[in-house]
Amino acid sequence: MGYPESTWIYLAAGEIYGGDKYISKLRSYFPNLVTKEVLATKDELKKFNNHASQVAALDYIISVESDVFVPSHSGNMAKAVEGHRRFLGHRRTITPDRRGLVKLFDLLEKRELIEGPKLSSLVTEMHKYRQGTPRERYSSLPGSKGRARLRTEESFYENPLPECICLTGKH
Repeated sequence: MGYPESTWIYLAAGEIYGGDKYISKLRSYFPNLVTKEVLATKDELKKFNNHASQVAALDYIISVESDVFVPSHSGNMAKAVEGHRRFLGHRRTITPDRRGLVKLFDLLEKRELIEGPKLSSLVTEMHKYRQGTPRERYSSLPGSKGRARLRTEESFYENPLPECICLTGKH
């Protein structure tokens, strides 16, 4: 998406299943890929042993304050970070088009597409309108009731518009 290899990337996560094997390719493109274990000393992190929620809070704070946030999945923390970033002035939050990316990865695997400028432009175009810009929250689907209604309605935590004070200017 046009980020230079000197870009610092903070990986807000616990231990990655499979370890570095799964992020080595990303690290080869972006050598400044770091985690809290890289940024903080063991003594600094020792305070957080047995306090998983406090460790998650570190990741949350760094994610909210980062220049760009890209969630790897759509869990509760990712939704809360996205909503918080919108509330703070619509900081860039790139929501991956997972289905579109899988199609591109399939093309790469079949060798019908190769890494390079073409792939980069396809990924950039795919995410052009997925960068956390201001928009009203999606409501539930018409006619849906009960749990079905809740499943189709976008979370307030993910997108606090139109109710949030960020639009009213009454801070």
